[in-house]
Amino acid sequence: MTEFRSGFVCFVGRPNTGKSTLTNALVGEKIAITSNRPQTTRHTIRGIVNRDDAQLILVDTPGLHRPRTLLGQRLNDLVRDTYSEVDVICVCVPADEAIGPGDRWIVSQVRQMAPRTTILGVVTKIDRVTRDKVAAQLVALAELLGPTSEVVPVSAKSGKQLDVLTDVLVSLMEPGPAFYPDGELTDEPEEVLMAEFIREAALEGVRDELPHSLAVVIEEIIPRGDRDNAPDEAAGPTMVDVHAILYVERDSQKGIIIGHRGARLKEVGTVARAQIEKLLGTKVYLDLHVKVAKDWQRDPKQLGRMGF
Repeated sequence: MTEFRSGFVCFVGRPNTGKSTLTNALVGEKIAITSNRPQTTRHTIRGIVNRDDAQLILVDTPGLHRPRTLLGQRLNDLVRDTYSEVDVICVCVPADEAIGPGDRWIVSQVRQMAPRTTILGVVTKIDRVTRDKVAAQLVALAELLGPTSEVVPVSAKSGKQLDVLTDVLVSLMEPGPAFYPDGELTDEPEEVLMAEFIREAALEGVRDELPHSLAVVIEEIIPRGDRDNAPDEAAGPTMVDVHAILYVERDSQKGIIIGHRGARLKEVGTVARAQIEKLLGTKVYLDLHVKVAKDWQRDPKQLGRMGF
């Protein structure tokens, strides 16, 4: 009988290389928000891949970047801590973009921060290009990482090669116990996931100035239940009220989020509510308010209040 293996995996790469999409595809559920904007991920969300012979803990970190604010510095510190604690770091490069200075900088940073950690190359988005282009990108990534690193092509969108990637990751793990109960998919509190889903919806289709300036705080979660007609309280609430505040740094950004006569905010609420209802498995009343917290990214007190 094969020994049970377990360990921690981290995906790194430039913005929009498909790291969060890959995490969600491997776990089989949406636990990391995806967006085509840099710095979408703000927390290290752990996704859990359960197999009969192994358990992989996927750590989805914020992207490594040259920080310009206190928030940026704190996100980089978070990444640095993660790199040194995982068993395998997967360097992700999309099949449809040439390897550039950004990729080389990330690889040099990874080597510097975690010199003893195993590095695996992952060519993502292989469904977008021809076989020849995939082959050329595999060669380019193998040259960048060196002879000690394996390279795997994968498409999170179509599911192609996901099982191969999982097999390779399991083979790189040491024998060890399951860290989480079977069936668990993430160790993130529901409150954090709710805030992330709201932020993802708010970032869809907005201008570049907004991503860094937007923070979401869940103020209150109130379960509603029809107590008279619900003899079995264990059945759970019939509805949950979620009250959240979207913080921005300037009045002009507040206008972008709210939109003409509140249309944009209403749309954000509709999209986020669907995700939260799926997460909680119950109907949700979502109450959103937008507030201005001037220069919160540079203010240690305000950063602390928003969970950074």
